[in-house]
Amino acid sequence: MTATVEMMSSAAKSARATDQTHLDRAVTEVRDAATTFARLSIAEKIALLDETLARVAEGAEAWARDGHKAKGLPEDHGEEWLAGVTPTMRNLRLLADTLRRIQAGGRAVADSQIKQRPDGRVEVDVFPTDGIDGALFAGFTVSELMQEGLTTGDVKAQAGRFYDEKAPEGGVSLILGAGNVSSIPPMDALYKSFAEGFVNVVKMNPVNEWAGPHLEKAFKPFVDRGFLRVVYGGAEVGKYLVEHPQVDDVHITGSNLTHDMIVWGPPGPERERRIRDKDPLLKKRITSELGNVSPVAIVPGDYDESELTFMARNVAAMVTNNASFNCNAAKMMVVAKGWAQRTRFIELVTRFMAEAPTRLAYYPGAFERYGRLVEGRTGVRKVGDGDAKKLPWTLIPDVDPANANDPVFHTEPFCGLISETALDASEPAEFLAKATAFMNDTLWGTLNAMIVISPKHEKSHEVGGALEEAIKALRYGSVTINHWAALVYATTSPAWGGHPSSTLEDVQSGMGWVHNTYLLEGIEKTVLRGPLKVFPKPVWFADHRRVAQMGKRLVQMELSPSWLKVPGLVVNALQG
Repeated sequence: MTATVEMMSSAAKSARATDQTHLDRAVTEVRDAATTFARLSIAEKIALLDETLARVAEGAEAWARDGHKAKGLPEDHGEEWLAGVTPTMRNLRLLADTLRRIQAGGRAVADSQIKQRPDGRVEVDVFPTDGIDGALFAGFTVSELMQEGLTTGDVKAQAGRFYDEKAPEGGVSLILGAGNVSSIPPMDALYKSFAEGFVNVVKMNPVNEWAGPHLEKAFKPFVDRGFLRVVYGGAEVGKYLVEHPQVDDVHITGSNLTHDMIVWGPPGPERERRIRDKDPLLKKRITSELGNVSPVAIVPGDYDESELTFMARNVAAMVTNNASFNCNAAKMMVVAKGWAQRTRFIELVTRFMAEAPTRLAYYPGAFERYGRLVEGRTGVRKVGDGDAKKLPWTLIPDVDPANANDPVFHTEPFCGLISETALDASEPAEFLAKATAFMNDTLWGTLNAMIVISPKHEKSHEVGGALEEAIKALRYGSVTINHWAALVYATTSPAWGGHPSSTLEDVQSGMGWVHNTYLLEGIEKTVLRGPLKVFPKPVWFADHRRVAQMGKRLVQMELSPSWLKVPGLVVNALQG
């Protein structure tokens, strides 16, 4: 399915664009340091990570404050602690842990993590990473399903393979940073550096270039040695750097249309010829993460009221977080037409969205996309106050699944809007099969899909078996059971990216992985499992009262993990 996602941040103007002279200098400086970085000892790389971890913690207050201000939130809101600071710190810490294992003579991944399934496929446990993770996220697990044909020995040998190279040359990677989440640019750069051996030029997106100075301060150990440069500007700066002869590799988080413009050139006969002949304009390697019409499939069942309520609050939180400017925000509820609780569930989702304050629609083009998707529809449910700067939370119910051309199936709204469609199924196993086909073949994107299922059905032979078949068959980089795919992103040890079936010609949600702190190769997808309900209230719920306090404590936990810090987190979680 082809997407109609726009180059969403193209309208944003940079307030601090870097001039060409300084762009050239930035690229030259990292180029001069590329081989030095690639050949640094593991001990030196660990020291870089440890020092940067401490510096992120030192500047966390200012980073979070400026992020909240840019999003139109109170300074003490808390969202930026969780979306920006904490994942960046966790990524730094877990990469250092992996390098310590390698330094001690082991591999990036331990034997105990690698398992062969009854069907012969290999999977690798990547979360929880330790006992503290297990205590704070009781009942949650994340594993990587590896590509068919790989053995346990292959997986172990390939993990962290860069560190087997005797004299790597290194190279320069250009990171075209995302504008919606401030942890994306630094974590993309970390993966390029520590998994692939590159030094980086990070071009901040004009939408969140406020974060650039914070990254430069925090990553000063990298900047001082020429391993990182942060630059600013819009599309013209990006184009200049992509074409720069000293840039070897490109990574973009953004729109598939921007990706295709870079790879194939502007739309028209010449692009069509290039795609047909597999002759890309860009001859450099490019990796990417390009969004998704993120589905949440609700397996029909007889849920009690507390289960139904929690499920609805969870879906509402997936919509309202960050004003819904997340590539993993829930955008399509897939339900069974014969599900007796369908009407009640939609009522609850709408109610919990209504309870969340409407947000500044800060991302360019949000009002235009919203208008095109809701125009001419009947039955659209709008809740909350909308004005010249804010959009109401909106649910489009009962979209016809047979109309594959409906824009909501192939346009990522990137605003506070979710749709609902009902498949002609009433039994759980039948629904799972039909939902899998629908999500694979009708919805645009390959980034993440979510399935919600009752514990009774998950444990049953028939439905549980159908669930496992769905997990294997879904062409998504992450498949999550009962919970938001943002947990895959935030925990950083799992791989994050589109399904590897994507190609340059049909890129969907992108190619390649980031995060992946165990440095695994040959991943097919990440699978997260969690309980249908959790207690205390998840910190990502819109009505959590202690988000900032939790965020600050999580920063201290990532700085130096300790069981002594767990009670403080638990107390704040209970007070949320």
